[in-house]
Amino acid sequence: MAKGGEQRRGQVDDAELGAAVERAQQGDEEAFAVAYRLVHPGLLGYVRGLVGEDGEDVASDAWLEIARDLGRFRGDGAGFRGWTATIARHRALDHLRRQKRRPRTALLEQDVLELPGGHDTAAAALEALSTEQALALIGQLPQEQAEAVLLRVVVGLDGPATARVLGKRAGAVRTSAYRGLKRLAERMTSAGSDTVTSATRRTLRDET
Repeated sequence: MAKGGEQRRGQVDDAELGAAVERAQQGDEEAFAVAYRLVHPGLLGYVRGLVGEDGEDVASDAWLEIARDLGRFRGDGAGFRGWTATIARHRALDHLRRQKRRPRTALLEQDVLELPGGHDTAAAALEALSTEQALALIGQLPQEQAEAVLLRVVVGLDGPATARVLGKRAGAVRTSAYRGLKRLAERMTSAGSDTVTSATRRTLRDET
């Protein structure tokens, strides 16, 4: 029941986003602001998960590129989320190469955990934890698993879109997300968080 409600909210959000992007491509600045409002919280959370405290600057660079190339985008609201995530990931990896650092896929902050209209039951699982607990849990995931979970839960992408952003086969990404969520469920169980574990187990079923 809850899952269906979350899917409908996601569809409504993506419908609004798609309409806003279409108007923005015709020069409507207010529509671009709507698209920014719908996409930015998740996008910033994903970038922060990769580069840490430099996330604001990297996200700003990504939005400059998004605005510049907006006319080239073709697709719906869900496709726009994936397109912007791909651009943000490239900017983040460029930043890390300049800094000669590896992605820091564990830096979820409170504003990342308070996402409007989550598309996934795993989002509810993370929101039910304190910030410290979420940081500790996701910080223990291998990089590939953490990034897959970030894209699925924080950005709100589906499995195929996550695979396109990461440039990997959908099956490999599903496996990474499944293993990451399974680890989270196991650690939540050991911590005695029954409600959160139940939500995460539902997500594990969705990933298979």
